Amino acid sequence: MTAATLSPTVPKTDTPIPLRAHLRHTGALIRRNLLWIRQDPESMFDAILFPVVFTLLFVYVFGGSIGKSLGGGQDQYVQYVIPGLMAMMGMNMAQGVGTGFNQDFNSGVMDRFRSLPIGRGSVLFAKIAVELMRMLFATAVLMVVALLVGYDINSWSGLLASVGLSAVFGSALMWVFLTLGVVMKNAQSVQAMGFLVLMPLQFGSSIFAPTASMPGWLQAFTDYNPLSSLADTARGLMEGGPVAHDLWVTLIWSVGLTAVMAPVAIHKFRTKS
Repeated sequence: MTAATLSPTVPKTDTPIPLRAHLRHTGALIRRNLLWIRQDPESMFDAILFPVVFTLLFVYVFGGSIGKSLGGGQDQYVQYVIPGLMAMMGMNMAQGVGTGFNQDFNSGVMDRFRSLPIGRGSVLFAKIAVELMRMLFATAVLMVVALLVGYDINSWSGLLASVGLSAVFGSALMWVFLTLGVVMKNAQSVQAMGFLVLMPLQFGSSIFAPTASMPGWLQAFTDYNPLSSLADTARGLMEGGPVAHDLWVTLIWSVGLTAVMAPVAIHKFRTKS
């Protein structure tokens, strides 16, 4: 009996995998992730509750005072804040993908995936695809609540374009959180890091209020904050107004984050011990 007979066959996971096989693996993993959500519907609570809570909170707590500064009232603020909240959908869903990815590592699921002869990128692309589906669901919930509180849709094409742009930027952010999900020790660490990163970006932007009344140093920060560009682009598309500059800024941020973080996330996933 030869040594080759005694040795178990180990899948050569580093062997180049054709594109067609990558797509087949990604599709199978998307189905697996969707089945997991079906078995654990509580994982959709954030996609349902986040748009409801934030819309009601900002419209009914801050809408009157901020609406006056906009030259109107609560109705005026509803038209202002809904496009901004839409810009937040991808960002908040991105944090969830990092947390879930880390939990899969700690539960041993990812060790099983990495032992199989599948494309490493397929695991990450499947995660992003399912999270984008959750983002679209959360956006639909947001728009239902928005209509209930009095939002007027002035441009359906602008609404669809805003959703698409939010998905593009959100998917770019997901690569950042997938990397955090690999390198952080536990899900709590991923959540804490996400909180430290996302809170300044959210509230130091034009999502919830105009930036004209902010201190000069904070206005300088908002000028370079991609969430401000995304929110202002969504407002321009949905309410009318200039969008070219903010659109290009958002796309540059999205392409840059993806180009830098996607290879890092895949490399960290391949080499994690």
